[in-house]
Amino acid sequence: MRDAKPRFCRARIVMAMHVRLASPDDGPACAAVYAPYVTGTAISFELAPPDGAEIADRITRTISRTPWVVVEVDGVVRAYAYAGRFRERPAYDWTAETTVYVDRAFQGLGLGRAAMRAVLAILRLQGFHTAIAGVTPPNPGSVGLHLRLGFERIGLFEEVGWKDGAWHGVEFFRLELSPPEPAPLPVRPLLELAGSDELRRVLADATA
Repeated sequence: MRDAKPRFCRARIVMAMHVRLASPDDGPACAAVYAPYVTGTAISFELAPPDGAEIADRITRTISRTPWVVVEVDGVVRAYAYAGRFRERPAYDWTAETTVYVDRAFQGLGLGRAAMRAVLAILRLQGFHTAIAGVTPPNPGSVGLHLRLGFERIGLFEEVGWKDGAWHGVEFFRLELSPPEPAPLPVRPLLELAGSDELRRVLADATA
């Protein structure tokens, strides 16, 4: 049986929604959103759900360079998205890999889109060129979200993950964040944007 969605009208959800940068204090709330995707699906290739302390550590590591945002509804974190390194070698520095998760009781209400819009806008401010996202099929909701955000399909890696007694593939999507520069400037650290009017506008736009 599918999880029931909250019995609110969409207008109330939008008015109650708030998008902000995550802090390590959000670890337990993000862990609660993430856990059902680990234990009940192959959407995540993790086999055991990380606890709040582990997610807090991941947030700390992520925001040292790239954004992690949360979406609150009535003051409770119900979705999050973040970007991290696509690969470690320095030639990949202008490419980020994005991830988004939404509380399963709050799917279809625009929270994932708001979180991803904020992450992508921050990546543009930082000077990233490309965003990459991986989706374990079948996941029509995630595919639709990425296509609506402007991502394009670029390929399927078949049978790259073994979970719950079956092989699973990963479909990859790409979004050009900025035109290719012949000599790109270094990516701006996220800390450089903290407290800036640019960042406040991005988060306000995502909330709106």
